[in-house]
Amino acid sequence: MKILLTGGTGFIGTQLMKHLHKERYHTYVLTRTPYQYHNHSLATYLSYDDAHEQLNKVDVIINLAGESLFGYWTKDKQEKIIRSRIETTEWVITFIKQLDEAPKLLINGSAIGYYGTSDDDMFTENTTDAGNDFLAKVVKEWEQTAQQAETFGVRTVFTRFGIVLGKEGALPLMALPVKFGLGGNIGNGQQWLSWIHVEDAARLMMHIINDESIRGPINVTAPNPVRHKDFMRTLADVLKRPYWLHTPAFLFRAATGKMSFLILEGQYVLPKKAMEHQFKFIYPHLEDALNHLLKRKQSFTSD
Repeated sequence: MKILLTGGTGFIGTQLMKHLHKERYHTYVLTRTPYQYHNHSLATYLSYDDAHEQLNKVDVIINLAGESLFGYWTKDKQEKIIRSRIETTEWVITFIKQLDEAPKLLINGSAIGYYGTSDDDMFTENTTDAGNDFLAKVVKEWEQTAQQAETFGVRTVFTRFGIVLGKEGALPLMALPVKFGLGGNIGNGQQWLSWIHVEDAARLMMHIINDESIRGPINVTAPNPVRHKDFMRTLADVLKRPYWLHTPAFLFRAATGKMSFLILEGQYVLPKKAMEHQFKFIYPHLEDALNHLLKRKQSFTSD
C-alpha cells in the first residue's frame, strides 16, 4: 500500500510512520527539504513538485501539515496558522484531481477546536454546530476544504485532535515549570482538557485506514478528559514535585496574548466514534499516559 503523508516530520507524523513502516506500507513524506532525509529508512522523502512528477497513484493520503498553534499570536502568526492548513489541503485536492486513479482514503488533520469552548457542554462527533472563536473558524474552513475529496469518491476522515501528549509538543512545555517546583493551575483550573497519548493517536489513524466504515469527523481524544487543575496536579504527582503556584488568568493572558484561550478555556470531548468502532486505547487514563511518557513506574488501569 502506498501512503502519501504531509506533516510527516512533526512528532505525530513521526510516531505514525513507525506504524506504517511496521505494516510494510510504502510511505512518501512531503517536505520542502527532502535532501535532509536522504538516509532515512522509514520513508521516501519528496518535495511537493517531485510528488506531482513521480506519483501517479497512492492508496491513502494523510494530511497533518500545519503551523504550530503555540507561540504569541500576532496577526502574522494567525495568518500562518490559517494559510498553512488551507493551502496544503488545497494542494492535496489538486493532487487528487491529477492522479490517474483517486486514492481510497484521505485522512485530514483537524482539531477539537471545531466545537468552540465550554465549561459545561459535552461534545461528540454528533455535535454539528461549530464554535465562533478564531480556532473554530480555522478548523471549519479546513474541514470544508478537505471535504472536496468526497466529490472524487475518496473516503474522507477529519481527525479532530485534542491535546496530544508525547515527548514533544505541549507536554514538555507544561512539565517545565513543574520540574522546577513551580507547578500549579492556570486560571481557575476548571477548564476541561481533552487529551490523548501520541501512541494512541497514531494507532487510531491506523485503525481508520483499516476500518473502511469510518468517515467524516472523528475525535482523537482519550475517553477520560480532565479538568486543567487535575491535569496539573497529576503531572506534579508523577514528577514528584510540589503543586502550589497558581497563575491568575489576567497575568497569563497579559503574558501570552490571544493564544491564552488555548489554556484558559477548554472543552469536554469524548471519542464516541472511535469507541463505537471498537478502537481500544492503551492509555485511557491520564496517570498511566504521563507515567509512560515521563518514564515512571506504570500502574495500568482498565475501563
